[in-house]
Order: sequence, then structure tokens, then C-alpha cells
Amino acid sequence: METSPKHDEKIANMTFASVYPHYITKVEKKGRTKEELHQVIEWLTGFNERKLQELIDKKVNFQTFFQKAKLNPKASLVRGVICGYRIEEIKSPLTQKVRYLDKLVDELAKGRAMEKILRKE
Repeated sequence: METSPKHDEKIANMTFASVYPHYITKVEKKGRTKEELHQVIEWLTGFNERKLQELIDKKVNFQTFFQKAKLNPKASLVRGVICGYRIEEIKSPLTQKVRYLDKLVDELAKGRAMEKILRKE
């Protein structure tokens, strides 16, 4: 399933700050912590807690968020289906990065071991 240019533009312009509270709610509802969420985000993007808060305060969109990120070299190991799209088949690099993050948050919420989420095995 291929994303449309309109879909990709919508994702690019969405602010990280608008999605972040939903990530927290999702993982905490399943017994995981905000600290674990931050660990996952830092693994993918390189953003520590201070930098993450700065980006939230500035209300950066996902395009800016991922332009500033130093994507983990193992990010391409994040595979599977999220929101109806097979991650490894998404053509838009930005949309793919956002879906990497969505998938990692999903794995965290589903109780997957942190070593597996962070692709250490």
C-alpha cells in the first residue's frame, strides 16, 4: 500500500507535540513508563530528554523533528505493519521515519522486551 502525497504532507506538517501526549497515554495505559518511552525515542532519534522537551516546547512539525534527528543506523530493522502500511514499503523517507516511531511505541505498549524494541538481539 503506497502513501499519497497528501497523506505524506499531512504527516510532515503534524506537530510532534500534538502526538506525544497520545504516545504517553498509550504506553502508560499498558503499564509502561514515560521513561521507557523516552528511551525508545532517544534510541531512534538521538534526542535526550532535554532536547525532546525543547522540540515539544517549540511545537516543531515531524519534518523538522526528523531533520534534527540522528536516526539510529538500526532503524531499518523496524518492520511490520502500522496504520495499514507495511513500513519497509513506504516510499516517503519522512513518513517511513514517523512510522518507525509509531511502531516502536506500539511494541512498547504491547509489552515487548526493551532489548527487542531497541534491536539489540
